[in-house]
Amino acid sequence: MAELGINIDHIATLRQARMSIEPEPLYAALIAEQNGADQITIHLREDRRHIQLRDLKLLKDVIQTRLNLEMALTTEAIAIAKSVKPHTVTLVPERKEELTTEGGLNLNLKNIDEKIKDLQDAGLEVSLFLEPDLEMIRIADRLKVSAIEIHTGIYAGSKTAEDIELQFSRIAKAAKAIKSAGIRVVAGHGLNYHNVTRLVELELIEEYNIGHSIVSRAVFTGLAEAVSTMKKLLNP
Repeated sequence: MAELGINIDHIATLRQARMSIEPEPLYAALIAEQNGADQITIHLREDRRHIQLRDLKLLKDVIQTRLNLEMALTTEAIAIAKSVKPHTVTLVPERKEELTTEGGLNLNLKNIDEKIKDLQDAGLEVSLFLEPDLEMIRIADRLKVSAIEIHTGIYAGSKTAEDIELQFSRIAKAAKAIKSAGIRVVAGHGLNYHNVTRLVELELIEEYNIGHSIVSRAVFTGLAEAVSTMKKLLNP
């Protein structure tokens, strides 16, 4: 069965809009777990625009499933991850001016192998957020990471049938290569209740991390329904 990770960043975004105490991300995580979520995903950004350190610590102490921390490869983030010890850290690129993560991680960064090993030596499972690029996957294989999350944002944003097919093909080839390397195949970014079904048909992707679409639907239907409906789509 494909697993569902619920990204609750946008719950925190709504709270931070008023710098208030509600809505509570922890409460959202508990509802998500009760309705089929296998994992809770959060991104602790350097500018703390949504998730706060307090949220990370609370979630780690309380949730019953897994906690996946998206983070940049900064000295501060590495120290926090080693201290709090989420179940998984997903390494992503991060720019202050971006609205959301805009692409996959560049694995040619200086000392990236040493930083990844530092996290692994601390007992953390490391996942890499990558473009569906075979060369990046080959590098990731040499880094001995546990999982690779394929960036599906370009696929999700494609408008024409030709572009959708091209991006779908790239994702399919990447998923097969990751699977062949013995690495867990994850997908995320821009996925919704419509475009995810095509990826499910591949029967290669083991985990999906989805946030914005689920939180958006929850505004109208409630979070419990939004989560359970997505979980059913992943396992028809």
